[in-house]
Parts: sequence; C-alpha cells; structure tokens
Amino acid sequence: MHGVSRPLSPHLTVYRWQITMALSSLHRITGGLLSLGAVALAVWLVALASGSHAYSGVREVYASAWFKLPLVAWTFCFFFHLANGVRHLAWDTGAGFERSRIRATGWAVVLFAFVATALFSWFAIV
Repeated sequence: MHGVSRPLSPHLTVYRWQITMALSSLHRITGGLLSLGAVALAVWLVALASGSHAYSGVREVYASAWFKLPLVAWTFCFFFHLANGVRHLAWDTGAGFERSRIRATGWAVVLFAFVATALFSWFAIV
C-alpha cells in the first residue's frame, strides 16, 4: 500500500468561512464546558447535603470575585447551547434551510446568547 496516493479530506482552509462553521464548533465547545459546569454544580450539591462545614468551604470559593468569571462563562454556554439546540430542533422539522434563514438564525442565536447572558449575569451573578 505504500506509494498509493489517496485524496485527502478537504481542510478548513479550502472552504470560505461561514457562520454555520463557527456555530457548529462553538456548540461542541459550549457542550463540553457545560459538562464542567455540571461537575461544579455537583460539588455544590454534595457540599450542601454534607452539612454546614462542607457547604461553607464551597460557598467561600463559589462566592469569591474570581469565580464570577466561570459563572458568567457557563451562563453564556447555557444560553448559547440552548438557543442553538432549539435552532437544530427546527432544522429537524426540515424548516429554515434557506441560506438567508440559516445566517439570520445563526446571528439570532449569538445575539440571544449575549443578551441573555448579560441580563442574567446582571441580576443573578453580579
């Protein structure tokens, strides 16, 4: 099999950048980061169930100023993943595959994620 030249799969540099490419990658990234957030939530719940001493230690970390950054990041991940998931559910019905509609809903997902993150962070985190 040495010497057989096989075609290579197209690389990202072959294609012109489109919002769907970025949103697809971001959807996967936010899903992974939400898993880390689920671990942080589980730690908080276990500490809560373990009594006041365990809870106070976790609360001290989670209430600290530096921990607000991961909280805001997980909030963005949640809202982005939610909105993009709804977009994909609509696609599962066969709707919204026109180019203009794909771009418009993609930007709507991004806008929703930023606005919802800002509002939630302002009222619940900051």
